[in-house]
Amino acid sequence: MSKRDYYDVLGIERRASKDDLKKAYRALAMKFHPDRNPGNPDAEQKFKEINEAYDVLNDAEKRAAYDRFGHAAFDGGGGRQQAGGFDFGTTFSDVFDDLFGEFTGGRRQGSGRTRGADLRYNLEISLEDAFAGKKTQIRVPASVGCAECRGTGAEGDAQAVTCRTCNGHGKVRAQQGFFTIERTCPACQGVGRLIERPCRACGGAGRVQRERTLAVQIPPGVEEGTRIRLSGEGEAGFRSGPPGDLYIFLSVAPHRIFQREGSHIYCRVPMPMTTAALGGTIEVPTIEGSRTRVTIPPGTQTGKQFRLTGKGMPVLRGQGLGDMFVQAVVETPVNLTKRQKELLKEFEKDGGSRTSPESEGFFARVRELWEDLRE
Repeated sequence: MSKRDYYDVLGIERRASKDDLKKAYRALAMKFHPDRNPGNPDAEQKFKEINEAYDVLNDAEKRAAYDRFGHAAFDGGGGRQQAGGFDFGTTFSDVFDDLFGEFTGGRRQGSGRTRGADLRYNLEISLEDAFAGKKTQIRVPASVGCAECRGTGAEGDAQAVTCRTCNGHGKVRAQQGFFTIERTCPACQGVGRLIERPCRACGGAGRVQRERTLAVQIPPGVEEGTRIRLSGEGEAGFRSGPPGDLYIFLSVAPHRIFQREGSHIYCRVPMPMTTAALGGTIEVPTIEGSRTRVTIPPGTQTGKQFRLTGKGMPVLRGQGLGDMFVQAVVETPVNLTKRQKELLKEFEKDGGSRTSPESEGFFARVRELWEDLRE
């Protein structure tokens, strides 16, 4: 039996915001929760289906993968994506931690350690850097493990004592109408033990705010919006929890001469009317920093493109180079001298109009149109 579309399961549109997603999930979770539907297997199955859909769509990475590949994004390996280090498994506890986050203060692991938040860094590079690749350094303000307490949150050799609120379980239960909710203990944050003497440097969090300098290798051929992931370079975790990741989003600055489409480069090159009419050669720059000659045949018109094979951008995650397209722009002369005007008039009297087939054909069609309108 094929799975239903996750957006249909939650009754939302594909462009729905996170707030709309959460509102829809809250309403459906309340309606189909097993405590409200005892002995109803259909409600239980619906409740599981709702949680599965929410678990995917509430995570930006999972949602992007689902929007692109559908359910196939999570096929194989027991519903987990093997590449890239992302776990797409559905866990009801994580979903409920998110739904009732205001009571728990966020997601905690059983040990009380919290994974650090992921960070985003926007980096603009030039088209030349996108062509050749670049090694650069960035400065990122983020939480790092506290050196004074080595991330434990305790001062010196201070020992932790059993939390009296949860009796060391790290979780407490609360009755909410039909619901019995198990949530992270607000006193010990899920650790089950309290630090008697918190570290003065970090206040017991096990992390402090610092600015770090990181080296980033930008591969050749990157495009606008390319994302580079630096694993473990995000925020430090709470009380020695694992760090998050750093995501670098690249943007390519507009170039003064070249335009890019995928692996191809486009360049509009103005040329004198005489070169276009009589033919000749022109020199054009390339993105790699060199120059190349282009042969212009006689009678070249504006818009004519000349293809230079292998003069474009590197193919990201592939081999070879794209092509460069030189687009001719025939320039009409300005500031003519008296003699130049006389020569052009002589050219026109000598049948110059017959050398412009496009304009002659256009006005011939116009005359035919006028004759049809008079009939």
